Amino acid sequence: MMNTSKSKTALIISWTAYPTVIVSGLTLNSFLLDLGYPLQVSAYIPIILGIVIITFLEHKFPYRKEWLPNTSDVRDDATFMVAVQIILPRVLSFFVAITLLKYLKAKGLTPDEYWPHYFSPLIQAIFMVLFADFLRYWLHRASHEWYPLWCLHAVHHSPHKLYWVNVGRFHPIDKALQFLFDALPFIILGVSEEVLAIYFVFYAINGFFQHCNIDLRLGFLNYIISGPELHRWHHSFIIEEANRNYGNNLIIWDLLFGTWFFPTDREIEKLGLKNRQYPLDFATQMRTPFIKGIDQD
Repeated sequence: MMNTSKSKTALIISWTAYPTVIVSGLTLNSFLLDLGYPLQVSAYIPIILGIVIITFLEHKFPYRKEWLPNTSDVRDDATFMVAVQIILPRVLSFFVAITLLKYLKAKGLTPDEYWPHYFSPLIQAIFMVLFADFLRYWLHRASHEWYPLWCLHAVHHSPHKLYWVNVGRFHPIDKALQFLFDALPFIILGVSEEVLAIYFVFYAINGFFQHCNIDLRLGFLNYIISGPELHRWHHSFIIEEANRNYGNNLIIWDLLFGTWFFPTDREIEKLGLKNRQYPLDFATQMRTPFIKGIDQD
């Protein structure tokens, strides 16, 4: 009786967790903004709550028990998260974006007039997701098809397990390239901080779910969202499977350009690179992209 009850709970969680947390996070962000909270506070509170819920669900309803992280996994992935996902974008925003904006203004250029500011913040955020994902799709695809970029991106594909924290495992140069595609254009176009906050909440929570070790079912959303069921195949050990599902937040560009992949007759097996001894610690992965063929040894 107890097992039956647990299995029913797991089934309900598998279908409802993703949409519930995403919608709740975006709603909470809007509610806090209406109450007058600062933008960063209104964005980070739903993101932190999302992290707490996802962490709990990973341990309660894991997709694979063997993917539950050990201490060294968490240490290295948390280092990547702080250094590459939190600190680096702020440094790039300050030095690159502000410098470029000053240059454009000095030249009398006003690119912000090309952004549809007259739409509501939510509609603008949807435009941003569509546009940013289109740019990131091609960067991501190039990172798999052009070897110099793959050497950088291989860092992200090196883990043998997926759980929410390793969504942040990127080489700093790889992350800087991503910034040029999915952040800098929108800063230059003068997208408001409120729109950026909505985008950031969705980007972060969806990213955590995308890498999560939770047994989830997204149903028809697998034709819209780049979620965990699709993204696991992108991390497959088999290169033909890994070179699919490039979408960052959305999967629609994969559908359009023929790289959508979701076999329903089997489950994902091994994850990671051909070289099973590829170093996984933060310090060593700062130089692995510059060691020729290390991903194949």
